[in-house]
Amino acid sequence: MTQSNLTLKGGAERVVLKIAQHYDAKIYTAEYDQNSTFEEFKDLDINVVKKGIVTSMLPYGRVSQGLHYGLSFYGLKIKEDYDVINAHIAPSHWIRNRNERVLWYVHTPLRDLYDLYQYRLSLKKSYQKPVHIMGTSAARILDQSVVKKIEGMVANSENTQSRIRKYYRREAKVIGGGIDYENYKNDGDGRYFLYPSRISPNKRQEYAINAFEIFKRRTKGYKLIITGAVSRDLAYRNYYLKIKDLAKKVGDVKIIANASDEAMKKLYSRSTAVLYTPINEDYGLVPLEGMASSKPVISVNEGGPRENITNGKTGFLINSESDMANAMRLLADNPSIAEKCGKLARKSVIAEHSWKEFFKAFDKELRKISDR
Repeated sequence: MTQSNLTLKGGAERVVLKIAQHYDAKIYTAEYDQNSTFEEFKDLDINVVKKGIVTSMLPYGRVSQGLHYGLSFYGLKIKEDYDVINAHIAPSHWIRNRNERVLWYVHTPLRDLYDLYQYRLSLKKSYQKPVHIMGTSAARILDQSVVKKIEGMVANSENTQSRIRKYYRREAKVIGGGIDYENYKNDGDGRYFLYPSRISPNKRQEYAINAFEIFKRRTKGYKLIITGAVSRDLAYRNYYLKIKDLAKKVGDVKIIANASDEAMKKLYSRSTAVLYTPINEDYGLVPLEGMASSKPVISVNEGGPRENITNGKTGFLINSESDMANAMRLLADNPSIAEKCGKLARKSVIAEHSWKEFFKAFDKELRKISDR
């Protein structure tokens, strides 16, 4: 298996962990920090690809990370015998440049090169933009050349499938990630809304904070808890500081960075509802974890969450911060609605997102590649 990095606790890392455990697979990664990702990875066979001379000289950041991840896999030749290489987060799929029989489980095409290209460019200062444009153009050429060789692709959602069709002109079967729903429970209503996600500009934590500010103008006694991993990268650290300042200004907002897995489950179990506000999310494991905890999920009406949340039944799909505030108010004022939505949400997860069904479908795709 290949994974660009193992440095956070996110949905993609969870899927990589489950697949590696199921197949007892060796993982090749460009960066690994066992203290900041899921602790179960320490029991697996992980090979960290060494940095090249150029990337070793660059300061830690998005540019050096991107170069290291891309070049590491583009030039890597696996010498051991194997049946199939299962690639995950881009650009780990560049392993196909020097190796055959690759099944790419596409969490998303590189968003900085494609659907978030203009957004990322807008965040750059004027003197940074020419370098960004040239760098992404070169990376896009390499990416397209490698993807043409890949033997098989599986998408984690219909949303990701649509990106594959748009940017690669290829088809991919959709197999959404599973969830260990038996590990989640509902321990009542602690009178707080929870937004658990990696703290990053494209996760839009400010959206949830602004919605909560509108909500609290009329409804008192509730808090907003934001929790998620914080990258060492300067751009992400600056965003984290920005969110902390906004939280302090609004009040009744608590930010918990890098919470443990067990702490996360406890936060889910006592929440009133789970909020989710990323930009056109690929798939979104957070809504499924909230639903497994028998909690309604209030998500922006974009991307993967639209495939798993039934509006008005297992949660709410909203189109603005004021819409999110209204949904929060509805649940706060009507606990019976929150309870009913939560029960339906958990039933939906159990019926549609078991790991047993995931591996049944995934095995078929692996065999197609190994039999070539």
